[in-house]
Amino acid sequence: MSVDPRTPCIIGVAQQTWRDAELAPEPLDMWEEVSAAAAGDAGLTDLAALDSVQVVYTQSWQYDDPAGRLCERLGATPAHRFYSGIGGTTPQVLVNKTCESLLAGEYDLALITGAEALATRRKLRKTGEKPDWSYRHPESPPFPFEDPFHPAEMAHQVWEAWLTFPIWDIARRAKLGVAPEAYRRQQGELLAPMTEVAAANPYAWFPQVRSVDELITATSNNRMVGYPYTKYMVSIMDVDMAAALVLTTHETANDLGVPDDKRVYVRGWCYATDPPYVAEHVDMTRSPAMEAASREALTRAGVGVDDVAHFDLYSCFASSVNFAIDALGVRADDPRGPFTVTGGLPFAGGAGSDYVTHSIASMVDTLRADPGAIGLVSGVGMHMQKHAFGVYSTTPGDVRPPGPVPAAERETIVDTYTGSVTVASYTAAHGRDGEAEWGLVIGDVPGGGRTYGRVEDPGMLAAMEAEEWVGRSVELKTGEGNVNLVVG
Repeated sequence: MSVDPRTPCIIGVAQQTWRDAELAPEPLDMWEEVSAAAAGDAGLTDLAALDSVQVVYTQSWQYDDPAGRLCERLGATPAHRFYSGIGGTTPQVLVNKTCESLLAGEYDLALITGAEALATRRKLRKTGEKPDWSYRHPESPPFPFEDPFHPAEMAHQVWEAWLTFPIWDIARRAKLGVAPEAYRRQQGELLAPMTEVAAANPYAWFPQVRSVDELITATSNNRMVGYPYTKYMVSIMDVDMAAALVLTTHETANDLGVPDDKRVYVRGWCYATDPPYVAEHVDMTRSPAMEAASREALTRAGVGVDDVAHFDLYSCFASSVNFAIDALGVRADDPRGPFTVTGGLPFAGGAGSDYVTHSIASMVDTLRADPGAIGLVSGVGMHMQKHAFGVYSTTPGDVRPPGPVPAAERETIVDTYTGSVTVASYTAAHGRDGEAEWGLVIGDVPGGGRTYGRVEDPGMLAAMEAEEWVGRSVELKTGEGNVNLVVG
């Protein structure tokens, strides 16, 4: 077939994990190392030809000029330098935008890299030390949240992902009519096979096989975190990991002499968003944005989900995988599972906003070993708000940027409310001793709107985890600090 010379492809990938190191290098050193390794994988000996250098936001250290400092290390002087914001979709979004720029002729050779040294930061913190790393930003810039904090979410402490992602799974559980303990076993059956992939992944942070019972049973070593998730079931961010991708066009790959079997083409992509605030999601059992973005990415790639041989679905928590398989129309027991090529975020390592750089790099390796197969990668950001999909293959195709997707509908949030509400979903936050400390309820207000409620009564907390509360009527009373307490 005739291939558009501007067709984007990945020609180099690299990953590194400092799992057994006493202390990892600083992120700038990590970026340099994996960037050079990705260039070597592409057969490039000189990075001066880079037209674009893009760095995924790192939580480990705030540099004064992250992309610029990396360019100095690489001897590159690209016209396009970019330091990203946060979120699990970030690397796929950077790939998406890079592909559009390659198609448009804005540049020909691009590097995307990211790294975290949070495990090293944690080790240093335990000994009372601070990292002595380079080029610290003089002003400690604010964390780059895209949306302002909602006052009702602040009042009810709705900001930790381990608290919000269980809410989606519990709503889905109730919709399916599955009993709480049976559903927890299903979650374990979804995640346990991922540990086998992680165990075979040389870059995984936890290369260890775990059984269903090991994952879902709360113990002193595997405490409950946010019901129904235990520690082993949640994404691990304190890792020392880095990854890099080199992208170019079909024509430039030819000019560089990159062998065909080293190229993985980006066939389709799309990004879409659900509402930013938890209670705004009209249907808490699914993600319309996931459905729209995955459909558009596959359509642009000219394939259907049945054509996909390899998946890496964002797996910060079981709910993100469950929502994705629902959106794609596949089953949890699909033989193409366990829907990861890395081992997933709880086992391979979350790496802050950079996990998907690792999943794309692993997908490239997977597809190089399975020529002609189709791979699909997804990313999820914030509280099930951001969604990105990419479709990949060693076989090029007709590539076009995605079209528009429908804007998400939003439920109205009622900040304070006294009276009866119907529980739409809920969870319970556990302390480091494993005991439930407080619960969060999302309630449907009679006549329209949705509100938050806080559970403090020990008897109610125990009941929330033993019984199905979705669909129940509970009483709220607004108290101090505009907190709606569940009183009955």
